[in-house]
Formats: sequence, C-alpha cells, structure tokens
Amino acid sequence: MPVCDICSEKLSCDSALKTHLLLTHLEDEVACPLCSLSGVSYDELNFHINTAHSETGREHTPATGEPGYLEGESETGAGLSTVSHLPETHNAVKKQMLRPAGETSGNDGTHEKTREDDMMEPHTSKHRRLSSPSKGRTFSCPLCNLVCTDCFVLQEHVELHLQDQAVSDGAVHVCPMCEVVCDDSCSLQEHVELHLNCSPAGDFYGDMRFAQQLQEEDKRQRKEEEAKREVEEFTKLQRQFGLDNSGGYRKQMERSMERAVSRGHMTPTEFHMKRLEMMETLAAGMDDGQTRTTGLLSALYSFYQRERQDGSRVWLCSESEHFSSSDGDRGWGCGYRNFQMLLSSLKRLEQYTTLHTLPDSFPSIPRVQALVESAWAEGIDPQGASQFNRKLKGTRAWIGATEIYAVLTSLQLRARVVDFHQPTGPGDTHPRLFQWVKNYFSLPSSTGPRVPPRVVKTNLPPIYLQHQGHSRSIVGVEERRNGSICVVVFDPGCSPAEMRKLLNPNASSTQFNRLRKFPAHLKRQQYQVVVVEGVLSEEEKQERVINSRTFQAERIP
Repeated sequence: MPVCDICSEKLSCDSALKTHLLLTHLEDEVACPLCSLSGVSYDELNFHINTAHSETGREHTPATGEPGYLEGESETGAGLSTVSHLPETHNAVKKQMLRPAGETSGNDGTHEKTREDDMMEPHTSKHRRLSSPSKGRTFSCPLCNLVCTDCFVLQEHVELHLQDQAVSDGAVHVCPMCEVVCDDSCSLQEHVELHLNCSPAGDFYGDMRFAQQLQEEDKRQRKEEEAKREVEEFTKLQRQFGLDNSGGYRKQMERSMERAVSRGHMTPTEFHMKRLEMMETLAAGMDDGQTRTTGLLSALYSFYQRERQDGSRVWLCSESEHFSSSDGDRGWGCGYRNFQMLLSSLKRLEQYTTLHTLPDSFPSIPRVQALVESAWAEGIDPQGASQFNRKLKGTRAWIGATEIYAVLTSLQLRARVVDFHQPTGPGDTHPRLFQWVKNYFSLPSSTGPRVPPRVVKTNLPPIYLQHQGHSRSIVGVEERRNGSICVVVFDPGCSPAEMRKLLNPNASSTQFNRLRKFPAHLKRQQYQVVVVEGVLSEEEKQERVINSRTFQAERIP
C-alpha cells in the first residue's frame, strides 16, 4: 500500500497517490512535514528536506542524469520519491522511460547494479520523482514516437504500454483436458469448470459419474467379448455336430467322389455312375449295402467254440449285421450306423417281426434322420428336438442315446436308457457297467433247469453303447475263469475289409481280439446304454410320449 512521503498518508493504490499529490501538495501551499517551513515551491521544499533534514535517510537515491534530478543539486542531492509496485519484467523499460530523449548516461553501470539489486526482491519497488523537470526538456516515449514535456505524463503513458505488454507477454493458459488456449487465468478456470463441474460438491459427484461411466464402459466391453466368444464357441459346436449348414450325407459323398476324381482314383465315368446309384438309393430311402457285413455273429460263435479256454463263458446277441461308416458319413454317422445294426437284429427276431412299424428294408442315413424328425413331430423328447431346431435331414448332426430312444418309442418298441454317469472302479473304470451287460445277456438263459452251455447265442438284440464323441454296439460278453469280464463290440469305425477278415474260418484269435474290450479300455467319464425289451401298446406309447417331456434316464449308481 503506497504512503505519501510528505504527509505520511496511506493511499489504496498508485493512482490514488498521484491524485493525492496533485490535489493536496502541488496545487496547495507546500509545507515541510518536519518543521514549520512553508510558502515555498516544491523544488525548494525538496532541497530543504535533503539539506536540513538529511538525517532522516531516504531509502533510494536517484542516479545522476535521471529525470527529476534537481538543477543545481550536488552529489548529496536525493530526490523525494513515492513507492509503487511493478513486475520485474518491466524494470528495463522503466529505466529507459526515466531518461530524457537524446541523453546518454555515464553511470549506466551504477544504475544497472542498483536495478539488479532491486530484482532480487519478489516485488521490485518503483520510485517516481515528483520534482518538476527543467524548463525546456522533452521526454520521448521509448515504446512509441510520443514526446512529452512532463515526465509525469510520460510515466502514465508508458504504464499504459506496460499494462498491454503484461497481457500480451503473459503465460499461455492452456486447458489440460482439451488443449484449448484461453486469454487469461480466469477464463481458463471457468473453462475447466465446465469440464469438471468444479464446485465444493461437484468434484465428488463428478468423480462418481466418471467412475460410473468407466464401470459401464468396462461392463459393456465384457459383454461384447462374452457375446463374441459365445458366438465363436457356438459356431465351433455347430461345425463339430454338423449343424453349420455345410450339407448332409449326399453332399459329403459327392465331395468325396470329386476328390477321388481329382486324385486319379476314379474316372469321370465312374463318378457319374456312382452318383446316379447313390441318388437312386437315397430316393428309395434304402442303404446301398456297400458297408454292410453279414454273418459275423455266426463267425463269433464258431470262434468261441474252437477256442476252449478253461472256465470261460460267452453270451452273444442274436444275429446282427455290421455297418461301417462310409465316405458320406465319416466322422459323424456312428449313431446312425449303430441304429442300423440294432434294427438288423430286431428284424430277425420273431417277437418284433409281427410289428408292422419297422421299416421293410435297412434305411439309409437320410431315412433314419427322417425317422427321428417324425418321432419329434409326435411329441417325443421335445427338449432334445429343440437342441437340433427339430431338423436333421440335410445336416451332419450327430445323434445319441436320446434320439435312438425317440425313434424306438415312435416304432412302438419298449426302449430303456441307463446312464452310468460316473466311474465306479479304480482308474476311472466302470465295473458296474460290465456287470450290468453280463446280467443282461446271461440272466434269461440261466433261468432254465439245465446248465447252459459254455457259449450261448441268445435271442436278445445288441446293446447301443454311447459315450462322448462316439457310439458302438455291444454284441456279446465274455466272463473269464478269474471273474474278469470283457464285452464284445461292433465299432462302425472298423472298415468292411477288416470285418470281413473275421468271416474266414481260419481267422486267428488276434483278429478277434480287436472286438474284445476290457474295463481298462472303457475309461470315459460317462456311458449310456439303450436296450430294447419288448413291444409297446398304443396306450403305453402315449404314456411314454407324455413322460418324455421331462425325460430322465435310469442312473447307475
């Protein structure tokens, strides 16, 4: 806050100090504030104070040659000054402003040293001489071409320049969030407040909203990633189970024959002949019989009769044919082929031949798909039907135990599904499954009064055996003297050429061993079996159709 050196009155700002000096001390009578001297001019009063009251000691002494230095003033002369604050960056301009036009100072070194000392303080004081300049002196503005005859007018003029320069040379005010340049700090603060709603409560609620936005964005990204992953996994499952609209049996067979032609394994003429035969059999709904092998059960019976192991007993199912996978269903047709094996046995049993619902011939795979769709249309196993969107024809979809159950029920056959849902022995084995199969084949033949022979050929159809990714048919069981049990299986994965080798009367036990499966060979986590145990009446069939809406298999254990 500036203070008048004459009357010691405190003023609010520099402009108020100027007004005070002009009105109170320059226009009125000037009197010495330290004694009773009055009625003198301002220059005389200044000289009086510096000579008569020099012991008061002024803080700042003007450099020789500065404007306002009293004419005739000696080495001891010091001008009366008032204090105002100006930024450090304006000192150089201020120094030039106080020098008359055309005058050079010989004391620049002394003056620069004094100003450098002043710049060491945070706020440098500005000293303004109140003495009148000498008559006839002119003062030019260092920043423009204006020439003044009064140093006070020049000082006020230059300060207007300095205010504009302080604004233009000031720091650049850039928004830290969007890099917008503002004119001053106040504008910058208002601009940033628009970003953050910066208020005593706005910071907290703004941060909460920002955190919520981040959480919502993260949740949205997670949902998108999960949806994308689900689509990819679903596509893989569709491709794996043949539901990717890539064509069914006919298209796969045609592509296989085309590859054979391109590799030189088939001539174009043979391609067209085989394609024509395939279309005819598919139109009739019959299997072409190229992968079918008959007489295997009789060959097995003869083999066990020749192989006389002490204490071993064997039970075989009724006569059944083996169906291998072909080029049209390789990789996905095992369920259909096992159904053909089961059907080939049922058609030879008198108990089922009287049933007019069985197909007259061995159905082709597209025909079996149509039978499953027909069973779904009757309302059997609606949950399973929904998994396939009620469509199998023209696809490479796998079928399992529940689809076999649906077809058998539709044909008025009393089917039974047993689920061995977990291992029951050491090493993930299923001894309960083997014991159950042995009881299925052996119990009917052991009820008679006579001791059954060592090798028994029963009138029971084979067992449909399902596990993850594959299915087979159990056509017999063998119990060794030590109590160990092995099952005899027909695998659709075996080629017709390999199976036909077993028809040779001189076939070795090594060749038959590939049909034997011991507990160590069946170590999947879960197995399901389907067996046929008679014929259903119309009422029983309708009851089973209703119960299949919440179908549950029999579980062991």
